[in-house]
Amino acid sequence: MKIINKTYVLVLILIVAAIINLLLLYESQQIDNSLSNSIIKTGDLKVDAEHISSLAISVANGDINDKENLNNAIKDIDEFLLKLENGGSVNGQQLQKIPTGLTEEYNKMKTSWESYREKIIKVEKTSVFDREATNAMNYVLQKNGELVLSTKTVSDELSNLDRDYNRHKEIAKELEKSAIEIGQLTLLISIGEEDNIQQKLKNERIAFEIELRKLLGIPTEELDVESVGKTNEELIPIPRENSNELRKIDPLWEALQARIIILEERALLSPDFNLAKNEMIQQKSILFSSIDDILLSWNAEIVKNSQEGQIIIQALLLIDVGVFFLVLFIIRQSLLPLGLITNALSEIKEGTYGRKIEYNKADEVGTLVDTFNVMSNTIKEKDEQTKKTDIAKDEFLAMITHELKTPLVPIQGYADILLSEHLGKLTDKQKERISIIKTSSETLLSIISDLLDAQKLELGQLRMKKETHNIKNTIVEALADFEPDLQKKKITKIIDLQDVQIDYDPVRIKQVLTNLIKNSLNVIQPEVGKIEITMKILPQNIQISVKDNGIGIPLEKQQDLFKKFYQVDATLTREKGGSGLGLAICKGIVESHDGTISVKSVPNQGAEFTITLPKNSQPTKSPIDIS
Repeated sequence: MKIINKTYVLVLILIVAAIINLLLLYESQQIDNSLSNSIIKTGDLKVDAEHISSLAISVANGDINDKENLNNAIKDIDEFLLKLENGGSVNGQQLQKIPTGLTEEYNKMKTSWESYREKIIKVEKTSVFDREATNAMNYVLQKNGELVLSTKTVSDELSNLDRDYNRHKEIAKELEKSAIEIGQLTLLISIGEEDNIQQKLKNERIAFEIELRKLLGIPTEELDVESVGKTNEELIPIPRENSNELRKIDPLWEALQARIIILEERALLSPDFNLAKNEMIQQKSILFSSIDDILLSWNAEIVKNSQEGQIIIQALLLIDVGVFFLVLFIIRQSLLPLGLITNALSEIKEGTYGRKIEYNKADEVGTLVDTFNVMSNTIKEKDEQTKKTDIAKDEFLAMITHELKTPLVPIQGYADILLSEHLGKLTDKQKERISIIKTSSETLLSIISDLLDAQKLELGQLRMKKETHNIKNTIVEALADFEPDLQKKKITKIIDLQDVQIDYDPVRIKQVLTNLIKNSLNVIQPEVGKIEITMKILPQNIQISVKDNGIGIPLEKQQDLFKKFYQVDATLTREKGGSGLGLAICKGIVESHDGTISVKSVPNQGAEFTITLPKNSQPTKSPIDIS
């Protein structure tokens, strides 16, 4: 069977299995959603019942605005219980009908709700507060401010009397404090604080009565003075002109004391309301218990049903797993040849040609394998031809560059003879023209030498004669060749070198150093230019740095600096010439010594080339020099 036909069959099998699973999943999800909604809503009955309780108390407290909210909340629960029994939806959420096995628990919960609803209505219609106690509280709160002001006035009137009335003054201050405390205790009762407040109010009332009688000269023996920490005592009468406000307090206090006694003896909440509220709370507990019972029974029912459904799910799961492994096996068999082709292509990518794949089936993959085998063999043949061509080209280029050097030697020699005037006197113009010939031949010879060295490096034929030498001497010799130019241009040189013996080719390393120093000379300005050559000795190698303060190298051009024929300034009008091979040759020579060469540069701040050479490099057998 062809792969395309196999694919159609596999896709069809997967589609059928997916449709079956989706249908089962959808049906299960719908059932689970409706079941979850029913259970969640049933559990929410506790919250709703608690909310209804608070609304009923609010209505009983006189908040008519909550009357409609209370009626709507009761109506919502009635509708939910009806839909829970017969099925339906609430707020767009589908509810599952109560299972038949839970009918008894449902009827118990419904009966508990109906009883609770009756208690709610009873609380709603019962007044919260005792009217007489409420009136007494309002009166005390209203008149207490007047009492406080009057006691303060009494204290002010007595303040002008002599020291015989010091005790009267103290009692007046205590009356003022008691009046303030009575107001505060009454206020606490009004906001529902009942913890021993009534007893405290009674004590303050008795204390106020005792102190007032003392100032008015009325006996206090009939009062329980000890219960409030007071004593019976007789005071000298207060002059009439200093007791005007005191006489006014007496009738005000009589009216207040009668109301305070009511607050001491009676609670603000109505006894009927307390009874109705307690009955409501008791029935609420019964309702909560019935809700818990139906939820527990429902959970047991779910566990029972899930165990039955688990068997079906496990069977379907086994079928799905079997289909999956079947499809996986077929796909593996079909894609195995593609893996072989991928591996073979990876080998071709890495340069291994001629790989053949064994596959004998007459399908699309078989055709692809045959095509690949032909392609692989063709690439191998072409690669072998290309290698032969590259070798011939490199050898030809090395030979032609070598041959180009031959005629340049006599040109330079005869130019020197002419300039020395051994063959006769020369005019200044003749000397200038011959000097141009000599300079041009030297430049051409340098370029040819660079080309020849680059080709030798490419072919692995550049001679390296490694011996143990003092690297400091080689650096000094390289720098000495440029001493005339350094003095002529007034270039500052800084040298920090050390004596160290390593294995290297002094001729080739000097060639590297000469190239780097020459490049620095070409980019620094006369008189202000500076070249710094330093050496750093590390545990395993040494580092030689050639640093200048020239124009620097742009960051984006530094990564290609050591490639063949690369020019930092590639324009036709560049000021500095060169073949673009110098740094590439330097890199090849250094790497032949198992070292590295790198550059750090910031534009307009100069450049620093660093050569790293191992201390104990093993001498290598030099290739044959074709020069």
